[in-house]
Amino acid sequence: MKTIIEPFRIKSVEPIRMTSRTEREDLLKQSHYNLFGLKSDDVLIDLLTDSGTGAMSSAQWAAIMRGDESYAGSPSFDRFKAAIHNLMPFEHIIPTHQGRAAEAILFSIMGGVGRNIPNNTHFDTTRGNIEASGALAHDLVIAEGKDPANLHPFKGNMDLPRLEAYLAEYGDSVPCVMLTITNNAGGGQPVSLENIRAVSGIAHAHNKPFIIDGCRFAENAWFIKQREAGQADRSVSDITRDCFAVADGMTMSAKKDGFANIGGWLALNDDDLAEQARAKLIQTEGFPTYGGLAGRDLEAIAQGLSEIVDEDYLRYRIQTNEYIIERLDKIGVPVVKPAGGHAVFIDARKWLSHIPPLAYPGQALAAALYQVGGVRSCEIGTVMFGRQPDGPEIPAAMDLVRLAIPRRTYTQSHADYIIEAFGELAEEKDQLAGYEISWEPKLMRHFTCQFTPLDGMRQT
Repeated sequence: MKTIIEPFRIKSVEPIRMTSRTEREDLLKQSHYNLFGLKSDDVLIDLLTDSGTGAMSSAQWAAIMRGDESYAGSPSFDRFKAAIHNLMPFEHIIPTHQGRAAEAILFSIMGGVGRNIPNNTHFDTTRGNIEASGALAHDLVIAEGKDPANLHPFKGNMDLPRLEAYLAEYGDSVPCVMLTITNNAGGGQPVSLENIRAVSGIAHAHNKPFIIDGCRFAENAWFIKQREAGQADRSVSDITRDCFAVADGMTMSAKKDGFANIGGWLALNDDDLAEQARAKLIQTEGFPTYGGLAGRDLEAIAQGLSEIVDEDYLRYRIQTNEYIIERLDKIGVPVVKPAGGHAVFIDARKWLSHIPPLAYPGQALAAALYQVGGVRSCEIGTVMFGRQPDGPEIPAAMDLVRLAIPRRTYTQSHADYIIEAFGELAEEKDQLAGYEISWEPKLMRHFTCQFTPLDGMRQT
């Protein structure tokens, strides 16, 4: 069958408040043109993030009811730990309230002034936690990963020769080697199992721990199954185990491929490092058997980890992205190809080529999409990554707009509406101009900064 059907039935619904274009223009102005400042009630289709925004299953809601809220030694933690160990065989599992908390703990130990940390592409909170410690974050994705139109099947791969040269250059200042799967900031593009193993081998040859940011591990494993030679007949669960078997630790936001609304963990094999992390956990998050989470959240994650590796679900999820990308491509909207895992990415720099990168074409597109259709998206470009900790602002490698698809939340009719909104926007895009930042914080500015339309700008 060609029709994509959701592999689930809808048991509960949530109303959407319909807004007019005029109303949305006023709301956007009130939020200083930052889409993070909008109230969710004022958004028709919310694609700002796929983090914690998905719908939980009936089995997860049932699991919540057995959550044990004991401060220490909760059986909910035992089930949480067992579910993780089933897929990721690390010695120490340290729960946190979300992924950025795991990053903060890790880099409070491994970061610091004078240290340098490589990755295929650090995402915003990872980079923010590294830079907050005084360390520097460096991106070493392959060249194909910076070309939105390139059809390389694993555009999230680490550039292995560059990693070798990096480790030779920075030596003892490198506390670990990281790898993000899938590569969110690079278009949700996957990393091959071959590349994961090669990065591990290089890291270990230089006596560096290898840490995976595994937020979208199941989607990455699905792409390995679909695209990598010799993997087609293997299960997503087995591929996942192979990915983490060569790592020394991981950070995880369970709000992504944990199918949960909150939660995460830091996993480690090194006993001394884990002891330091638990001490920091107790100081900032909670006791090691709850780590800032309620017992019911631990239960929801444990159940979610069994559901996320369901291959019918993963097939549907990726096909939904492919459906949107194919139709946007047909109407002339430049998209990142091939389809990524958790989102559709628009090449705003190419589509709005009359707006220079330092006038933020991604922000201009995201704002206009909300005005036209009430669709909230997220700029992944020069706003997010342009400001440097040790120099002037520079254009990011790409200026993208991410349409992050919440899990089990929207249907194909919502997808068709998004495509229609882009069709309307295509008629007006040449009238768009850029923005300037009128106020920004010192770190991770994209969350709270304020924009002002450039002089002479007509919004849409």
